[in-house]
Formats: sequence, C-alpha cells, structure tokens
Amino acid sequence: MTLKIISATEVLFEGEVEMVTLPGENGRFTVLNNHASLISTLVTGDITYRHGAETSTTRIEGGIADVDNNLVSVCVY
Repeated sequence: MTLKIISATEVLFEGEVEMVTLPGENGRFTVLNNHASLISTLVTGDITYRHGAETSTTRIEGGIADVDNNLVSVCVY
C-alpha cells in the first residue's frame, strides 16, 4: 500500500509500506494492506511504518488520516 505523510510545507514521506500505525484520537491503530476505508483524526504521537526491512517513525502534533483503496494519506501539523 502507499503511504503519504504531508504537512503544509513539505512531503515528509511518500512510498510503499507493509504497515502503518497511527495515533488516533481513540487510541493507536494499525493499517495493513486492503484495510477498510476510514477517516480519523490524529493526536500527538508517533506514526510508525515499515517499508522493506526498515521501520521508521515520524513524530506529529496531530492531523487527519484517510485510508482508501490501499492509499493512506496523512495530513499533519
């Protein structure tokens, strides 16, 4: 699936990932390939994603996540 993490000024990450864990308002949640569509607000925390053999983390203050058709779009602030 494709993950895009963007802020108002730059693209923080864009690429293929196997999984992404997000800090949702009601708790952390993980998105895998073929996940059901959803929209969620995000709170302060870490976005963790695995791409290839590497796991990366991006710290955010909040934002919105949209999951649809194996595309995870995350707008952060």
